[in-house]
Amino acid sequence: MAALPATTADAMRLLRHPSRTPLDCQGAVVAIGNFDGVHRGHRSLLDKAQQLAREAKAPWGMVTFEPHPRSYFAPDLPPFRLTPLRPKAQLLQSLGLEVLWILRFNAALANLTPQEFAQDVLAKGLKLRHVVVGENFRFGHKRAGDVQALIDFGRQFGFAVTRMDMAAAPGQSQEIYSSSLVRDYLRAGNPTRAALLLGRYWEITGRVQHGAKRGRQLDMPTANIRLGRDTLRPAFGIYAARVALDEGERFRWVPGVANLGISPMFNYEEPLLEVHLIDFAGDLYGRHLRVALIDYLRPEQNFDSLQDLKAQMAEDLRRARATLAWEDWQGSWPASAFLIPRPGEP
Repeated sequence: MAALPATTADAMRLLRHPSRTPLDCQGAVVAIGNFDGVHRGHRSLLDKAQQLAREAKAPWGMVTFEPHPRSYFAPDLPPFRLTPLRPKAQLLQSLGLEVLWILRFNAALANLTPQEFAQDVLAKGLKLRHVVVGENFRFGHKRAGDVQALIDFGRQFGFAVTRMDMAAAPGQSQEIYSSSLVRDYLRAGNPTRAALLLGRYWEITGRVQHGAKRGRQLDMPTANIRLGRDTLRPAFGIYAARVALDEGERFRWVPGVANLGISPMFNYEEPLLEVHLIDFAGDLYGRHLRVALIDYLRPEQNFDSLQDLKAQMAEDLRRARATLAWEDWQGSWPASAFLIPRPGEP
């Protein structure tokens, strides 16, 4: 399981063992689920759990699973994760979550019956007070348990259950907030629609690695980030992007233009994210970056010459500047600044 940064653990309790719940984390009110993407529908569950926790003067938490059950049961499927563990934990911390349980999804957990999961994990292990789940929540071996079963087990083993309907976007679209729909939009090259469902711009995160230095040769140096093994592959092409530089307690966002894909002129073996930070000078090697995809400019393409490529890169840079000019993300921002307010929020 991937290590998490100490800064995350300092502000939010990270617990991995259901049998070792500290006394001050017992009696928590939690939302349960994979929460891939932590989209606005997930946030509605988290908000409800937070409200109930405050009313009960109890810890506010979330229970999730690593690896994602889909990765466990079907490891050969194409990459699909919207939010790997590290950025998920950072996002939850920015929301103010107090306790995050990360349960290892393995054969032992997968084979628990619904009753065993409710009794041994939720009641005896985590010692929960109240559980908030979505209407389509399933649990236990072969997903045999549904929400009504969880409610019945809760009455038997001493915890309450709140069932939440699936949340939908307001206005004419009435789209259900769905991780699957977010994936569809990203694969179709529509990061704006994906952002409206997520409540934030979708990001690729990773450490800057040394590359072939082609960007320098083309007068546009780039920071190179390899996509994680499980990370979703959105539409390949050129994006206007915002890049967050970690400055400890805060992030400094700078504009950028990114190429995501296999670069047909150079035939990369694996997809690579190459991002040029506009009007930035500095050494980024080894630094951990967050790259938010703001707008899709064009698909990848081949060129007859390097001069043609350079001319197109100049046009891509011009379009990225124009696209990003409408909002000022320059300067230093708290970690939560990348969240998009929901309708009615300031």
